[in-house]
Amino acid sequence: MLLTRLILESFSFAFGSLRGNKLRTFLSLLGITIGIFAIISVFTVIDSLEKYIRNSLNSLGSDMVYIQKWPWSPPEGESEYPWWKYMNRPVPKIEEAVELARRSRTIEDAVYFFGFNRTVQFENSKAENTEILATTHALINTWSLEIEKGRYFTDSESNSGANLAVLGSEIATKLFGNVNPVGKTIKFQGYRFQVIGVYTKKGTDMFGTSMDKRIHIPVVFAMNMVDVRNRDQGQTINVKAKPDADHDEFVAELEGIMRSLHRLKPMEENDFAINEVSVISKQFDSFFKVFNFAGWIIGGFSILVGGFGIANIMFVSVKERTKIIGIQKSLGAKKYFILLQFIFEAVVLSMVGGVLGLFLIFIGTTIFSYVADMTIALTMANIVLGLTISGVIGVLAGFIPALSASRLDPVTAMNSV
Repeated sequence: MLLTRLILESFSFAFGSLRGNKLRTFLSLLGITIGIFAIISVFTVIDSLEKYIRNSLNSLGSDMVYIQKWPWSPPEGESEYPWWKYMNRPVPKIEEAVELARRSRTIEDAVYFFGFNRTVQFENSKAENTEILATTHALINTWSLEIEKGRYFTDSESNSGANLAVLGSEIATKLFGNVNPVGKTIKFQGYRFQVIGVYTKKGTDMFGTSMDKRIHIPVVFAMNMVDVRNRDQGQTINVKAKPDADHDEFVAELEGIMRSLHRLKPMEENDFAINEVSVISKQFDSFFKVFNFAGWIIGGFSILVGGFGIANIMFVSVKERTKIIGIQKSLGAKKYFILLQFIFEAVVLSMVGGVLGLFLIFIGTTIFSYVADMTIALTMANIVLGLTISGVIGVLAGFIPALSASRLDPVTAMNSV
């Protein structure tokens, strides 16, 4: 009960002092507001960027591997990417995807695909440099795609190479506006394709790719348009594991089948790359550790400046109220009452500044998320962190001024000029 009364009286004194010195309060708030804004905005951007990257990596599939000519990263333990070693590698072939699906016990789907860019036309509308994605049938399941309008290819349409197309949402809007494109005919490279469907909008991932900006056609037809036997068109075999498959066994089986198909001798190096999402994920783990450390350094200096500002203002406050402190002590006020009174004043200053800093971050993130594709959100964890840092800085910045105030001799304090 006594502690509650003490806290309430200390807060009352603190608020009275803050109201009575508006300019000093504003300057103190400005310092801590900038500090909290700096440190929490850094962490908010880092957290949002990490979430964005993780989601983009997850969209590639943690249960999938990509068999390609080029590896995504240097060999394990090396920092240099030996591109010259990969130049003469063969590109993956559609027959290899078929053989992988036939021979493997751990594969759920094996999709062969490649891409090329063309100018696409519908009547007077054009979409230049549009990516045409040519794949085998199982892509819709492997990539978890959804159809918004129309339908997907049938097995027979994919296998026979029908001149049909499914559009990404952005391409559909660019070519057709508000008109339903299903049943209409588009043209590129001199060929006509009937539009049978439109994919649901998914957005752009961290690699700048998006199904929204692509046109999807059967790979059998596309092989008549592009020389994929002798040219590198990003040919890829995207392999998805069965839900109950052991990952190491899955990758080892793929490697064994591919080596068999390429007729490699036991001591020969692989002439293909098995790219896994986990490799990129591990690289980003170390990146974010460095980024978080840098965030603490950058934000730490900012918050330190704010803390010194509060400490300086509190010393001024103690000097201005020396006579009042002397009167309080002569009337029986204990040392801890004076101590807590000034600590609470510093904490209130710091917390109010912290709340203002968080409010500015919230406004900034809201505006950024509205105008940009990437969403930056102020999380509850960062709000709690900001308030905690504010409180701790308030206690640390106010403790020494409060301690000096609590140790003042009442007679000397009352007689001060």
